[in-house]
Amino acid sequence: MTLLSKVLDLIHIVSDDLSAHGNDPTRPGFQTLAVHRFGTFVHTLPRSLARTPLVAAYRAGYIFCRNFYGIELPYSAKVGTGVVFEHQGGIVIHGASVIGDNCIIRQGVTLGNRHLNEPLAAPHLGTGVNVGAGAKLLGGITIGNQVNIGANSVVLHNVAELETVVGIPARPLPSRTLEVLPPTRVTFTSPAFQPNGVSTARLRE
Repeated sequence: MTLLSKVLDLIHIVSDDLSAHGNDPTRPGFQTLAVHRFGTFVHTLPRSLARTPLVAAYRAGYIFCRNFYGIELPYSAKVGTGVVFEHQGGIVIHGASVIGDNCIIRQGVTLGNRHLNEPLAAPHLGTGVNVGAGAKLLGGITIGNQVNIGANSVVLHNVAELETVVGIPARPLPSRTLEVLPPTRVTFTSPAFQPNGVSTARLRE
């Protein structure tokens, strides 16, 4: 891949991130993602003196987003398209995490490792995962597509697609089946209780 194609890819994905954040370049989530994309781009370039100022610029942007916005998103994390960081503050993303397309990450969310002897074991999120505020996803777990994770939940195990999990530790919500009763036939025996006041005798005429 040529340098020009890498630059064009960077422009394209940052444009997608901007669109996902309502075309508002002032949003901290978009700015953090832009820095992340730039960092990923810079670290694909061959090591040289020309790369040094670009790495320094990325580091400055990363530190700013971490310290000022409270969003820690290392360049090594894999982030898909259409991802939205809905709010800033207390967001920590492990460098080995994977976030699929169209996921939503809210304030206070942590994607981290669980055991010190497994430092690279981090969550992998599928597409369309909706992570509630304050949720903690820990360890090398896999979250399926279109999963909803409740606010302040602590997820320690894999979650199948389309499930909604809540609690500490998080568990799937039980499925609820609505019981459909057969229609009830009502018989009117008095003219006073006929629809619109019409008697049964009149209806038989």
